[in-house]
Amino acid sequence: MDPAVIFGWLATAASTVSFVPQAWKIIKTRETKDISRWMYMVTVAGFACWTTYGVLLGQWPIIVTNSICFTLSGFILVMKLLPRREKEAVADALDPRPNASSERET
Repeated sequence: MDPAVIFGWLATAASTVSFVPQAWKIIKTRETKDISRWMYMVTVAGFACWTTYGVLLGQWPIIVTNSICFTLSGFILVMKLLPRREKEAVADALDPRPNASSERET
C-alpha cells in the first residue's frame, strides 16, 4: 500500500477520534466551563471550510473526514453555548441514566 494512503488513513483516524473523548466527557459531566468558545468557533469554521474544499475538489476522503470532525466539534460548541438546562436535556437524551441530575449534585 502507498505510504501516502497509509498516512492519510492515520490522519483521518486521529482527527476524527480526537473529538470523541471531549464530546463524551461533556455528555457524562454536563460541564463545559473549561472549554474555549472561541477555539471551538474557529475549529468548526475550519472544518466547514475543509469540507467545502473537499466538495469543490470532489475528494471524498477530505469530505468524509472533515464532515465527521465538523459534526463532533460542532456538537461540543453547541453544548458550550447552550444554557445549563438545555445542555442537561441534550446530555440526558444521549446518556439516559436514572437520577443523573441527582448523581451530579451529590
